[in-house]
Amino acid sequence: MTQPLFSSLALPDALLKNISTLGFATMTPIQEKALPLALKGCDLIAKAKTGSGKTATFAINILTRLYLKDLNCQGLVLCPTRELATQVAKEIRRLARYQQNVKVVILCGGQAIGPQIGSLAHGAHIVVGTPGRVQDHLRKKTLMLNKVKTVVLDEADRMLDLGFSDSIQAIISHTPTHRQTLLFSATYPKEIKQLSKNIQHEPEEVTVESTHSANHIRQAFYLAEDVSKSQLLLKLLGHYQPASAVIFCNTKKNCKEVGTFLYQQDYKPLVLHGDLVQKERDQVLVRFANQSATLLVATDVAARGIDIKHLPAVINYDLSRDPNIYVHRIGRTGRAGKQGLALSIYTSREQHILNSISDHLRYALPFADHHQLSESLHAPKNAPMVTLCIDGGRKHKIRPGDILGALTGDADIPGDRIGKIDIFDFFAYVAVDRNYIKKALGRLLQGKIKGKKLKVRRL
Repeated sequence: MTQPLFSSLALPDALLKNISTLGFATMTPIQEKALPLALKGCDLIAKAKTGSGKTATFAINILTRLYLKDLNCQGLVLCPTRELATQVAKEIRRLARYQQNVKVVILCGGQAIGPQIGSLAHGAHIVVGTPGRVQDHLRKKTLMLNKVKTVVLDEADRMLDLGFSDSIQAIISHTPTHRQTLLFSATYPKEIKQLSKNIQHEPEEVTVESTHSANHIRQAFYLAEDVSKSQLLLKLLGHYQPASAVIFCNTKKNCKEVGTFLYQQDYKPLVLHGDLVQKERDQVLVRFANQSATLLVATDVAARGIDIKHLPAVINYDLSRDPNIYVHRIGRTGRAGKQGLALSIYTSREQHILNSISDHLRYALPFADHHQLSESLHAPKNAPMVTLCIDGGRKHKIRPGDILGALTGDADIPGDRIGKIDIFDFFAYVAVDRNYIKKALGRLLQGKIKGKKLKVRRL
């Protein structure tokens, strides 16, 4: 059965055209079920996994309700992590291109509060943030929520896991009583039901199957018995040779050790964990998403913040004790109907964890024997792209087209050799085909972007 089209909804023509240019035509199951109810103004409890299209669901709903002449906050999205908030804001901005001057502001900890206060002073139609930093702004009275029409709790289960229940309810107490509240969660524990009871009015419930289909994600569990976990990881990388993969560890210490080990084996992994400052995290995520690195070793801080359309593989170097986290991790691959690979390393002492995952997924786990893996003699491949960092961003009025024009015009680099361009407030990042990197760097160092001489460096 074919999925319904976005054009079947009563959306503005300009928004439908923009949705089409972004490559969306048919709705995902969560969009099909939740969007019509949201557009009617209903409160919602939507149970859906990562990568199901839920961000577009609530973003489209918020955008259709905006009154642009009013620069007060009209849409508030709360997220558990900085990475997810950044990803959500980016998606909202993409969808908002059909109308001019939609102001989206990100409010997260780990970043200076001064520039955030400055951004809010100029107005914000939509605020995306983490509960702690949003509360900071409410206390300072630099953020007012009395004009909010829609509140979204994205990955509400994760926010409750992190202890944000009281913060969420305190924030919502600043919003109008007659508002729309949309709650999105991968799981539906009793704490979610209680939170809904406290903040929602007769919510409609929407559920999309949250376990992962074996049709899209091939899973395999390998026992590290007569081989170390690090050597088994090498065997998995050599046998499967994924074009890119996220390797999950449970601790920052393991992350660093695995990253160092892989580097010693001539891989060039990126490492993402809680000790990194925000700028370092941004750079890691940008470089991995734009194919400037093939391996990312990460703690679960990354599981909800990686915005990659097609991630070929996920490897669990450490198994999480929480089966929900296992589901979130492997949900990074096999998205949008594409095939994915989820490989897990376990020890003989972790049988109880395997039982818990199997019970949660409701099927027997597929075990495999590492002795049957072929050991590749091929050297690790270089990533196809290289990232250049430009010391100018959104605050300097730099747009993707300015960078693209400088490289394809003056430098005469083919457009299909330029990858993702990411614009932040004070920095911009552009991925360039490895074979053209010297030419691109030379052009940007010698020339100007939008009449400005900007510093550029290779990451």
